[in-house]
Amino acid sequence: MNPHPNASQQPRRRRGIYLLPNLFTTAGMFSGFFAIIAATQGRFEHACVAIFMAAVFDGMDGRIARLTNTQSEFGMQYDSLADLVSFGLAPALVMYHWSLEFLRHDSATLGKLGWMAAFLYAACGALRLARFNSQATQVDKRWFVGLASPAAAALMAAFIWTCVDNGFSGERMRFAALPVTAIIGMLMFSRFFYTSFKGSRKDDSVPFWSLLILVMAMIGVALNPPIVLLVVFGLYALLGPVMWLWRKITRKPLDVSIAATHD
Repeated sequence: MNPHPNASQQPRRRRGIYLLPNLFTTAGMFSGFFAIIAATQGRFEHACVAIFMAAVFDGMDGRIARLTNTQSEFGMQYDSLADLVSFGLAPALVMYHWSLEFLRHDSATLGKLGWMAAFLYAACGALRLARFNSQATQVDKRWFVGLASPAAAALMAAFIWTCVDNGFSGERMRFAALPVTAIIGMLMFSRFFYTSFKGSRKDDSVPFWSLLILVMAMIGVALNPPIVLLVVFGLYALLGPVMWLWRKITRKPLDVSIAATHD
């Protein structure tokens, strides 16, 4: 006996995923994975370019999902896992293979500090992504709490790419790479606020002046990609601490609404 006589008349709910946005997410994860493989082969410039490509794909998948109305819980979780590979593990391992592994030649202790700094960056990236997901509906969309992981990965890649392009070997730069890796990692997990360049709490619109900045940045990147990218993302990374210090000096609160400030 059928307890639900109308069950056969009810439309079956399809279980599937949206192809287009998840295709871009997969492309971003592939770029991060390729960066790791390229680093193990000593192709560090290719690894850095792959990380930037992952950032481009990451910026596209969410917007495509919103434009095509194909957002899903699966897509959000998949995007976070892909980001962990592309912006957590990939930059940490590229930095380790390029420079941090040479610290073991100085002493066993420094060698351990090298891989621990790389792990610190990867762990902070994972914690940053987990916090972002848990506060996605609570934090003002105009701001990021902590340096966004794509921006952190871009800064790491730009630092390596600039050094490689100007003839500075990873072994020579190992004592600079150590604090750079640790500081960028901690900036991701910090409570510093960073602008998301979104002009409204309700949508993804941006102020008009940001378009001019984007055009100028694109021109600069065309002229000298590694140095311009290093300057751009370096200044952006400094923006959070500078804004925090300015608010402390002027005692002017930030125009931001946060329903919860603890993970």
